[in-house]
Amino acid sequence: MQNFEFKNPTKILFGKGQIENLTKEIPEGANILMLYGGGSIKKNGVYDEVIKALPGFKVTEFGGIPANPEYSILIDALAIIKSENIDFLLAVGGGSVIDGTKFLSAAAVFEGNSPWDILTKRIRTTKGMPYGTVLTLPATSSEMNSDAVITRAETKEKLSMGGAGLFPVFSVLDPEVVKSIPKRQLENGLADAFMHVLEQYMTYPVGAILQDRFAESILQSIIEIAPKILENPYDYDTAANFMWCCTWAQNGLLANGVPTDWSVHLIAHELTALFGIDHARTLAIILPSHYNFTFESKKEKLAQYAERVWGVKTGSVADKAKAGIDKTETFFHSLDINTTLSAYTSEYAGTAETIAKRFTQRGWKGIGEHRNLTPTDVANIVTNSY
Repeated sequence: MQNFEFKNPTKILFGKGQIENLTKEIPEGANILMLYGGGSIKKNGVYDEVIKALPGFKVTEFGGIPANPEYSILIDALAIIKSENIDFLLAVGGGSVIDGTKFLSAAAVFEGNSPWDILTKRIRTTKGMPYGTVLTLPATSSEMNSDAVITRAETKEKLSMGGAGLFPVFSVLDPEVVKSIPKRQLENGLADAFMHVLEQYMTYPVGAILQDRFAESILQSIIEIAPKILENPYDYDTAANFMWCCTWAQNGLLANGVPTDWSVHLIAHELTALFGIDHARTLAIILPSHYNFTFESKKEKLAQYAERVWGVKTGSVADKAKAGIDKTETFFHSLDINTTLSAYTSEYAGTAETIAKRFTQRGWKGIGEHRNLTPTDVANIVTNSY
């Protein structure tokens, strides 16, 4: 097992009716900017619950943060933070709203020339403006981690950021919100959480027995939950387990003491930036070709995964490893998620070369757990995903 440091300061308020406790978690006299997305919170009752829970606070609202948090829109929110002397941010939404809020948390205290530098120069934020979240869409674990991904339509880029200063102060997780989530978003949430676990697990053995079991238990739980939540999102216990699995998929626990990959995410982000395909679905597009391309370096963990998670007991290590890839792709199909780029766009010609060029321009010489996947390798992976 590798050395590690682990600290997650986010307080979780989990369960029915926890929104009413917001007033106990936000500093007295805070000047709040409440951020949300397309307005679904005004239809499902969450908006009214949040406002009711904040008597005595000055609350300025900023809505319209899109599914891929857009830089230009966030810059408008940043102007409000500065003009209204905001000192506390409240994200009410899913991972995109929370990611956008993390960017604002960093940008509000950034002293450089352009906030976009936070992403292009990979500037880590050690202390941002404090914020809390009310989660409305389980998927990304953004409610309990310090990472974010921001899109810029002007340049068709989607880049990541983070830092120890970007953990939420608190997050409210009420599974009751799940019943109002559209089926496509539930499918995305299941796939997204599943892939978050795999990015931290599907590398190579380092003797981290407990970490492997943590990861495998979440994967097994998601597989068990998936058909139930898609059939009946009104079942509270299923919704609660779904939400909790999504939160633990990427809150920092699984990455301790083990190598992590994240190259599937880095490549998939480019597909979202170029074509606007849902994030979870771009991950499903890249995973099969990526695991087949890196098969030799991953086959031991792939075989372990196939045996422990999917119950594949027969065959050689290579046979089990191949079965693990096939089982994963079948799982995505069970969520009504296609796993080829051509299923989403007919304009995919040249995509592999475009992405490889972008990686080269950014100086990304090697990605993945071994840092050995070159831009040329990335092009091959993308080509094989067509």
